[in-house]
Amino acid sequence: MKRNIRAALRYLAALLVAATIIGPMLWLFLMSVSSNSDLTRVPLEWLPRTWDFSRYARLVSLEPGQPGELFLHALGNSLLVASGATLISLLLAVPAAFSFSRYAGREGWLFGSLAIYMVPPVAFVLPLYFVLQQLGLLNTRIGLVLVYCSLILPFLTWMLKNQFDTLPRDIEQAARLDGLRFWQVLLRITLPLAKPMLGASALFGWLLAWDEFFYALLFTSNISAQTLPVTIAGFTAGRATDDGLIAAVGILASIPPLFIAIWLQKSLVSGLASGGSKG
Repeated sequence: MKRNIRAALRYLAALLVAATIIGPMLWLFLMSVSSNSDLTRVPLEWLPRTWDFSRYARLVSLEPGQPGELFLHALGNSLLVASGATLISLLLAVPAAFSFSRYAGREGWLFGSLAIYMVPPVAFVLPLYFVLQQLGLLNTRIGLVLVYCSLILPFLTWMLKNQFDTLPRDIEQAARLDGLRFWQVLLRITLPLAKPMLGASALFGWLLAWDEFFYALLFTSNISAQTLPVTIAGFTAGRATDDGLIAAVGILASIPPLFIAIWLQKSLVSGLASGGSKG
């Protein structure tokens, strides 16, 4: 009897969590396919009287004057910047995290990078602005990639270090006795065992860059480098705001993270489980 009650409570908790996640997305979708009259009707009805998918057609159109011209360009910028920053940060975080995990006495550097990561971003605005200005990287995607690397790299290093700590060291020690060097042990022994961890870390790092708004707003000035969060904010800047169009933008903007999460689902679950099993 108690076991059935516990199982029922677990399913109820899972249902509540799913409702809190799916509910807002469902309401956003209903807004995106509702006409303006449906959105302003009092009292508000749950389902639209007329289903209007024209906003999605406008957002995927490259015709001049259509919102899709801004949206698709910003979508491409976000994909390039988030993917580039995550890839570079991951390439640097892997050897750094392995070094922190396997060699004692270097924790101070890790804690120092985490302390910098915890500083409010506004504290770095002026230094980063002057650096990007001197390098000629203001309002460029490369400049945003470098800025995002400073955000993602400490986070990925800390996350991978904790996960490398859970891996068995006997195999690595045997490989070192056979004559393998640091890089050979990392590439041939550790990384194949850490594939799920790498997938989970890469996903979290990519999401950090994908959702970043503050630096993208300050260091970009036009469509050539603006990312999706800044462009979405621009859709709400006009006096006559189309709430349904903004909702459609939100739905389309959530598709890339959703597909990446589904693609890395096994790595995400395995990586979180292995990383959380320490101790």
